[in-house]
Amino acid sequence: GMAGLAAAGALAREGWQVTLLERGERVAAPPTALVLWPNGRRALESLDPDGGWPAIAAPLPDGGVRRPDGQWLVTPHTRAGTGLATPAAVHLEDLYDALMAGLGERVDIRTGMEVTRVRARRAARPAVGDGRTLFEADLIVAADGIDSPVRRALAPEAVAVGSGFAAWQVVVPGFRAPTLPPDHRAGGETLGAGYRFVSVPLGDRAAGRGGIYWVATAAGAPRPESPATQLMLLRRWFATWHEPIGELLAATRPEDLIPQEVRELRPLPRTYGFRCGTGGVVLLGDAAHAMPHHLGQGACLAFEDAATLRSLVATAEPGPALGQAVEAYDRVRRPRTTTVVRQSRRMSAVVQARGRLALRARDAALGSLRPRILGHAHGPAADWNPPD
Repeated sequence: GMAGLAAAGALAREGWQVTLLERGERVAAPPTALVLWPNGRRALESLDPDGGWPAIAAPLPDGGVRRPDGQWLVTPHTRAGTGLATPAAVHLEDLYDALMAGLGERVDIRTGMEVTRVRARRAARPAVGDGRTLFEADLIVAADGIDSPVRRALAPEAVAVGSGFAAWQVVVPGFRAPTLPPDHRAGGETLGAGYRFVSVPLGDRAAGRGGIYWVATAAGAPRPESPATQLMLLRRWFATWHEPIGELLAATRPEDLIPQEVRELRPLPRTYGFRCGTGGVVLLGDAAHAMPHHLGQGACLAFEDAATLRSLVATAEPGPALGQAVEAYDRVRRPRTTTVVRQSRRMSAVVQARGRLALRARDAALGSLRPRILGHAHGPAADWNPPD
């Protein structure tokens, strides 16, 4: 995934010899997109100053928050700042291409590697294996997602559970995307009773074809139906919502849908760093702190993890110094990620609001909640700078 690629390239540029174990048969980007909040943009820039990030990231205006009938809950505002101080939308194909280009010659990629064994004894070098080959290293970075086998072996108390939502992600390519009226060209989010719809313009250059990225969220379990039936359900659920939601759904094809269950770790691991041998094992990204996606901070926090790890281990020699860096990584990252996870869970309660009184209370509170917890350019979630 993105976090593993970012960490591998950054460590290689610091002189490390890196072996990248990939579960799939090839390293490939999901056909979707994400929003890079200022903290994520700063992290990527610190990981690879020559990565050409501005060329693939389209600046994202504030689209505000609406009711399903189109009335404003929170009106858009002009974002302060420029460059890395503003959020941006990026297609994952472009992001993966940039991360792959930054790996360099010090990264050896092994595909089709399903980790089934983890060794983290105090006196031995840490190692992972797939039942056929055992890979020993001074440092193992587990950036292997919410179902991380490394985390299950070392922090079994952290369990992946459902957050009570199903979600669908789609990129409507530019040639199929509807022409949006001026007051909708910035995208934005719409909140209903247990439903949420977010749209994000990707810019003309995204993945070579531009387009619009949208995410729909519904309270409940993932749907078992076929993609065509799920798309029909989405069109029915959002049929009375303001435009351009109906137009975006009309432009969507079943094969565009990427359905997923929104899951999180409960509780979080007791530690993100396990010191052993000549260094240790660290958990990074969703393997460490998977959370509901309502703030859009998952990838940004993963890039923060990678930037922090790089700064701590860049000059640490294998042995006591590297072991201390592994422990320092946990001390630095856990307070930060715990705070953002708590904010994400609060936002889950906002999205789940149902019933007339609950919706009225939510709508009244949104004006104060949005600047504080909704991932604004200058909100607490995005208020992070790379370590020196």
